[in-house]
Amino acid sequence: MPLDFTAIDFETANSSSASACSVGLVRVRDGRVVATAGWLIRPPVGHDEFQEWNIKIHGIRPQDVENAATWPEQFDRLCGFAGADVLVAHNAGFDLKVLRTASDVTELDCPPYRSLCSLQVARKVYDLESYRLPMAAAAAGFAEFSHHDALADARACAEIVIDSARRTGAGDVHALAKALSLRVTDAPAPVAQDRAA
Repeated sequence: MPLDFTAIDFETANSSSASACSVGLVRVRDGRVVATAGWLIRPPVGHDEFQEWNIKIHGIRPQDVENAATWPEQFDRLCGFAGADVLVAHNAGFDLKVLRTASDVTELDCPPYRSLCSLQVARKVYDLESYRLPMAAAAAGFAEFSHHDALADARACAEIVIDSARRTGAGDVHALAKALSLRVTDAPAPVAQDRAA
């Protein structure tokens, strides 16, 4: 199997996992970046307050997303880009939780995505003082990018996994995970919930 995956990164408006305000996506085929996409998102109602801390991190303000697509409006585009790929993210638990929670609060069925965490990969492959995304990406040969820009961060994640697969001789994400004693996580089991009518 070739090294195929989609790297993903979200920025959020506040501490709610449902407050996605931008997404970056990078498609990798056979170990090479072949497509990228990124856009702003208007967070779901009730999760759309922008906190100063978050604005300070990513620079996205409420007025920036006023005319952006809502989570439901952009959801098919996001899922269409990712397809059935394993999703790669730096601290994948965070990004997959954003994907699931924003879908849940907008009553959309999130596909059962599998994931691999580039932070865990970096910790196994590189010997660094810090495994924050800029440091890990620099170790992979991808330095000087705009950290907290969702598309740039997704590209950095992709480069970490591509470089790590090259260093370990892994042909695909599953082989990479196995070589590093990690695992590609399965999608969580759906949680039955009563939704308001």
